[in-house]
Amino acid sequence: MAAPPQHPFVYIDAAALHSLLPFPSLIAHLRASLAHPDLAAGIECPQRVSLPLPTAPSAALLLMPSWCAHPSLPYLALKAITSLPSNAPRLPSVHGAVSLFSSTTGIPLASIEGSALTLLRTAAVSALAASLLVPTSRPPSVLALAPYLVEAHLAALPSISRVLVWNRTRSKSAALAARLRDAHPGLAVEEAGAMDEAVAAADIVSCATRSEEPIVRGELLRPGAHLDLVGSFRPAMRECDDEALRRGRVFIDFEAAMEEAGELVGAVQHGVMRRSDVAGTLAELAAGTVEGRRGDDEITVFKSVGTAVVDLLAAQLAYEHSCSAGSG
Repeated sequence: MAAPPQHPFVYIDAAALHSLLPFPSLIAHLRASLAHPDLAAGIECPQRVSLPLPTAPSAALLLMPSWCAHPSLPYLALKAITSLPSNAPRLPSVHGAVSLFSSTTGIPLASIEGSALTLLRTAAVSALAASLLVPTSRPPSVLALAPYLVEAHLAALPSISRVLVWNRTRSKSAALAARLRDAHPGLAVEEAGAMDEAVAAADIVSCATRSEEPIVRGELLRPGAHLDLVGSFRPAMRECDDEALRRGRVFIDFEAAMEEAGELVGAVQHGVMRRSDVAGTLAELAAGTVEGRRGDDEITVFKSVGTAVVDLLAAQLAYEHSCSAGSG
């Protein structure tokens, strides 16, 4: 098996990542990789490790490894994340870095800024799922609570003509709306006065919060809506209520979502759904081995918690594009 091309060790910062991983390219790469049966089967992804740190209150170190020996993906990636809530508000509470190695030789290849990579791959996963699940009969509008999610959805679904923005902090929603208008002059961007109002109006509802109380009421989802849940990654977190999961056909990014996502954990505990009610994973959707949307009026729900699998794939693309740019 051939080792990756020999290139000098590289450091890829946040600015370089945004240049190396434009959403159309990243979304296409994730779809092709997850749909490749031999490649997907060859990726190993142990459960993330969380270690308490004695350096500060509630501080933790999270380690997320993933590797593959397939000739088209001969890499090992390790994402290390530090979480220090005591940093706020002076500094961000979460920092991260991804180390990329050759899985055939063990040679270190790159160090990649972890926060930007996480944002980009998270948004790309969200947009990929939406592109596979939204109705094709009408141009969708999208409600989003984070700017990177809007950009990813616009890349995956160019038919989007209207964006509704909501945030608990009005100044943040106003700033995001202004930014989107500047970046996309032909796009209709509106600030929603209330979350319920936006949910009832949107074809795609995309959430990225750390809320522990449901902010999306399932009874308000319109027929044919697609609900995208990005924010929760602990059992105590919930972005939607049980009614949304009862009404919707549920898909997940990876199996870890069943143990980590508060919406799913709670719904199973309350008897609203069972594991067997989950219609499929993102890889199964990408490969076409499970049925996606079954009708224009069906409500679909996609819940992602993120795993090192997509860190590995995003790091691969960033590294290979960096090497190509350096040799060009």
